[in-house]
Amino acid sequence: MNRKEEILRLLEEGYTTAKELARYFNVSLMTIYRDLKELEEEGRIIRRHGSVELKREEDLKGEGCVLCGKEIDNRLAFTYILKGGKKVHTCCPHCGLLAFPTLEKERIEMIFSRDFIYCNPINALSAFYVVGGDVSPCCLPPAFVFADKGIAERFAKGFGGEILSFEEAVKRMQDLMKKSQRVNFSP
Repeated sequence: MNRKEEILRLLEEGYTTAKELARYFNVSLMTIYRDLKELEEEGRIIRRHGSVELKREEDLKGEGCVLCGKEIDNRLAFTYILKGGKKVHTCCPHCGLLAFPTLEKERIEMIFSRDFIYCNPINALSAFYVVGGDVSPCCLPPAFVFADKGIAERFAKGFGGEILSFEEAVKRMQDLMKKSQRVNFSP
């Protein structure tokens, strides 16, 4: 596989910056910038200030969350990659956690999201979650994803919520929803 095709694969997995790609390939930023320029000219990617994304990700703006139907914001989205390459998107960690038990049966290959503070792609299974709290960027009860437990702890100290592993967060979200916790569907 050539480097440009590998870049497209990495973007699909959640890489978002030239710096991340340069580190992955162990090449200079100029080398990656040349590849990205060619991919942009071919219409396969979109470069924005400080980030890169697949062109087809623009289609997500018209696609709704598999659980609640809200528009997908890539900064908050959960993405499930199932066997056979099928992708399922949710608008936020709240919906991502609630979707897990149903999607699990379809043999999930990978789940990724973005760190709430830094927006870096992370493996959702090894992340730390703050469930509940005083702020909500999407659905209620809120859930936030963090790559670093210390940052999750500081966030919870300031805004409230419980710090949980992926499995604990799935269970806690199910319990909260069974108790008739209101879900916010307004934009």
